[in-house]
Amino acid sequence: MKVPFLDLNAHHRPHMDEFRKAIDEVIESNAFAGGKYVQQFETEFASYCQAKHALGLANGTEAVWAALLGLGVGQGDEVITVATTFMATVEAITRCGAKPVFIDVDESTYTMDPTLLEAAITERTKAIVPVHIFGQMADMDPILEIARKHSLVVIEDSAQAHGAKYKGRVAGSVGDAAGFSFYPGKNLGAFGEAGAVTTNRQDVADYIGLLRDHGQRKKYDHVMDGWNARMDGIQGAVLSIKLRHLNQANKLRRQHAATYDRLLADLPVVTPGVAAYSEPVFHVYALRVQNRDQVLADMADQGVACGIHYPVPVHLQKAYEHLGWKAGSLPVSEKIADEFLSLPMFPELNNDQLEQVAGALTNCLEKSAQPA
Repeated sequence: MKVPFLDLNAHHRPHMDEFRKAIDEVIESNAFAGGKYVQQFETEFASYCQAKHALGLANGTEAVWAALLGLGVGQGDEVITVATTFMATVEAITRCGAKPVFIDVDESTYTMDPTLLEAAITERTKAIVPVHIFGQMADMDPILEIARKHSLVVIEDSAQAHGAKYKGRVAGSVGDAAGFSFYPGKNLGAFGEAGAVTTNRQDVADYIGLLRDHGQRKKYDHVMDGWNARMDGIQGAVLSIKLRHLNQANKLRRQHAATYDRLLADLPVVTPGVAAYSEPVFHVYALRVQNRDQVLADMADQGVACGIHYPVPVHLQKAYEHLGWKAGSLPVSEKIADEFLSLPMFPELNNDQLEQVAGALTNCLEKSAQPA
């Protein structure tokens, strides 16, 4: 039996009749760009995130970018973030004309280390972007405390954290704004590209509402220089359906993570740490292992598809070499990037598959421990 890294067919199959009916309704109403199905999802998602506003956008990268712009980040500003993330976090910063400033992550949670924040703040610092990586929220209270002390804004990169909680508060409701991705493989995934910003600030919601639609207040009345970043109606309709099942899907992910923790407890690996403040949603189950690349290949040979998130930290990517960051500058981020191995993680995994993954990993580690 082969175990896929992700099985979207299994995820979608139980709800196909609902999806087809919703898509037919969008087609019949011609509500393709924005419109009532997007508005319905925005209302539902704002409520789910315990936020006053949710604004549907074309993708998650634009969501973080729009949130930054809506909070006044621009040319010459500095934005503090982490390098243990996907490229999009930093692309959003640079597309504002701002400079990303990286700090290291906590070695247990892989999220921003708040103890390093104040040393990175300069007179140019405008914002902080903590990343809720792999579905676990960053330690937001100390981040917000430092931000308020220095009059900075905080944007949650919540692209992997749909439904995650921090001390009972839902991702997307804690900072000044948050950016979500609904890329198909996310915990809440669309049938293509889509994203959203959540915020409790009316000024941010008003700005993004204009920005995403060419700066229009009404048709052909352009009150600002905007952009085309509207969510598709079909994506809004699909996401409304999938949102109803998100809590159950996240519950299953947490159960699978607990099973992995139990099955892997005696192996020489580091399983994901869960902070006391956290209720994660395990978008990714990334453990740490030595000889990662060999283990990855051996797992594939045994029929288990694994992944790597992310093999090169953003500060060492060629795209940002002009910023001057060198190997060794973020030791924790660089260490864990060499060790991360992401195991199959999706709600529809069954116990046989979980045991097969654990058995395959046991075999791989025994093999790698044998002398050459």
